[in-house]
Amino acid sequence: MDFIYDTISVNTFWTILFIIHALLAVALLGALTHQAMSVMMPVRRAAGPGNFVARFGSVQGAGYATAVCVLWIVTFVFGAWIYTKYRIYVRVPIEQAGFWKTQGVFELKEHYAVIGLGLLPIYWYLWKHARDPARDPSYDSARKWLTVTLAGMCWYMFLVGHIVNNVRGFGS
Repeated sequence: MDFIYDTISVNTFWTILFIIHALLAVALLGALTHQAMSVMMPVRRAAGPGNFVARFGSVQGAGYATAVCVLWIVTFVFGAWIYTKYRIYVRVPIEQAGFWKTQGVFELKEHYAVIGLGLLPIYWYLWKHARDPARDPSYDSARKWLTVTLAGMCWYMFLVGHIVNNVRGFGS
């Protein structure tokens, strides 16, 4: 790592890492939100040019499964890498300031990230199976609610990440 720090400062390195993590999180959030809308509000007929909500939910959900899995894993890895810095430079001052609720919601965020990671094989199987023309419709409900659950978890993690960053973010 020293060769990197010879080129850029330590703070710049961690800021770049955080920005990459945030951009990956936005991409994951967009993919999961589109996919969740496609299962919650399936389009019965072609959406007209003026109907934004219908067009937003009219995406082919199965096409997002691979992107969601890859984005979740890569975002998780970047988040875990950033966590090493967070653990020392952000978490300790938050605890010293007595922001226990802030710390608690971030702890839940960590748990959701790991639970979501564990759910990815099931999610992948349910969406991969959806591509089979002779698929069993009994998986539709499980696929729908697992996708909505992952999307809800992703939204929670995204918002909590921003809140904690606002409490004591990079450069503080």
